[in-house]
Amino acid sequence: MKVGFVHLGCSKNLVDTEMTIGLFKENGYQIVNNAKEADIIVINTCGFITPAKEEAINTILEMAEEKKRRCQYLIVMGCLVQRYKEDLQKAIPEVDLWIKYDSYNTIWEQIKGVIKPEKTKAKTLDFLNRTITTGENFAYLRIAEGCSNFCTYCAIPKIRGKYISRKIEDILEEAKQLVKEGYKEIIVIAQDTTKYGIDLYGKPRLAELLQKLCKIQGIKWLRFLYAYPETITDELIEVVKNEEKICSYFDIPIQHIANPVLKRMNRKSDKQSIEKLITKLRKEIPNVVIRTTVMVGFPGETKEDFEELYEFVKKTKFDRLGAFSYSKEENTPAEKLPNQIHWSTKKSRYNKIMSLQQEIAEEKQKELIGTKLEVLVETKTFDNKYYVGRSYREVPDIDGLIYIPTTTTTMTEKDLLGKFVTCTITGVQGYDLIASL
Repeated sequence: MKVGFVHLGCSKNLVDTEMTIGLFKENGYQIVNNAKEADIIVINTCGFITPAKEEAINTILEMAEEKKRRCQYLIVMGCLVQRYKEDLQKAIPEVDLWIKYDSYNTIWEQIKGVIKPEKTKAKTLDFLNRTITTGENFAYLRIAEGCSNFCTYCAIPKIRGKYISRKIEDILEEAKQLVKEGYKEIIVIAQDTTKYGIDLYGKPRLAELLQKLCKIQGIKWLRFLYAYPETITDELIEVVKNEEKICSYFDIPIQHIANPVLKRMNRKSDKQSIEKLITKLRKEIPNVVIRTTVMVGFPGETKEDFEELYEFVKKTKFDRLGAFSYSKEENTPAEKLPNQIHWSTKKSRYNKIMSLQQEIAEEKQKELIGTKLEVLVETKTFDNKYYVGRSYREVPDIDGLIYIPTTTTTMTEKDLLGKFVTCTITGVQGYDLIASL
């Protein structure tokens, strides 16, 4: 039987999708990319905020239509199912199996009960049996499950449970296998990477883990995402500064800068500590790229609070910044907070921040013209006019890209694709860069 997968959601969720693909392959099923060819369709859903939930439901309904054609079984798993399984079962009877996140330990038994395979070889999700879906150059390395931060706007602790670190030995074993399979860039992820090890070893051990990963031959670039400001230690900064393989890139979700808003969000950092951290990072690592995310329209955010955030963004000039409007989520403390902000105000504030950041980003990009960067060439445009790649400054699927006109080189695709080359930045196109070999 042929199995088609639809993945929705974050990179942490993607690892679950990849392990589930591996489970089906291990049991003799053929994986296809086209839902119209699939006998079994598996959807891994996101249930984080309202737009993600709407996308997931629309996708389920769309795939339910495929059951009227070729598809025999429709299976839905992931965060949306964890939150709303009972309601979904009643509303969408076309789905044959709903798998909650907290029942992944029996995932094959549940699937087997529906599709009734003749024989079973593998029964559980296995990090060492993933089918990487991110191409040939990079792979995600998930070092922990869940979250214990309990930000008042966020449902993740209710969906994914408390923070649980994986053992260092298991992570290193997986990393070695990824390198063996040819992956040059390893991206370390968790809901909060900087809390790694506190639950398991009694203290944060991300810095130590990164050092151990750097010793693995074959890793060219190593980066970590979702580093919360309050647990970025001096030791971690030193490791990033001194280890050649680690990209000088900090992804720090600050969410806001006004202390009253941060307090209502139950964030553990304040304005003073955030400003001090950014100053330190830029002093210690001169070529550092700092990315952040901010939220506008949180309940009780006054005009003054927003102006404080706006001025902070204007002054700090983050290399990368993403913004999103507060989404009222069921069964979170923020849902019950007074002074909920009107949607039009949220939209206006979002537009103001993103318009400002667009100017900052363009200014930052222009400063790179004439500089040299090491670029990983990943693909070619459909019209064959450009090679497309990234430097240490660009995280896949989040940041911009670097376009290299094919006219700037006589090298062949075989010589370039999947290779690291030195480029000179020659121009800026929005959030992307133009370069020549």
